[in-house]
Amino acid sequence: MASWHCSMGRLTKLWLCSPRFHGEGYQEGLVEGSHAGMAEGRRHGALHGARMGSEIGCYLGFALTWHCLLQKCTDPKNSKKLRALDSLIGMIQKFPYEDPTYDKLQEDLEKIRGKFKQVCSMLNIQSDFRLGNERSSLTF
Repeated sequence: MASWHCSMGRLTKLWLCSPRFHGEGYQEGLVEGSHAGMAEGRRHGALHGARMGSEIGCYLGFALTWHCLLQKCTDPKNSKKLRALDSLIGMIQKFPYEDPTYDKLQEDLEKIRGKFKQVCSMLNIQSDFRLGNERSSLTF
């Protein structure tokens, strides 16, 4: 009977320690998960930031190139196209690259995309901007 009583004492001690171990395990897991989450968040942010930067950079290069080309022509129809290009360039220059917490980031990016499509339509250019793992391209 002493053996049974002794083993009950061990089970009781184990049972009493269980909440402590549970709490310590929870805290360790929380710290480890927080570190892993921050690292994954940085990678995710860097990847999507690079994609967004590449997309906007292509729009800006496109707009500046066409602006230079159209300025050299004396066709009066170009003034509307130049105004649209100026608007696109202005939108891109005002875009808050350094502030990922900007609450209208996606909304402003959609406006830039829409203006880009409008300019392409005015220039009779088929636009297809793709970002993928294989390649990034702006095709005409």
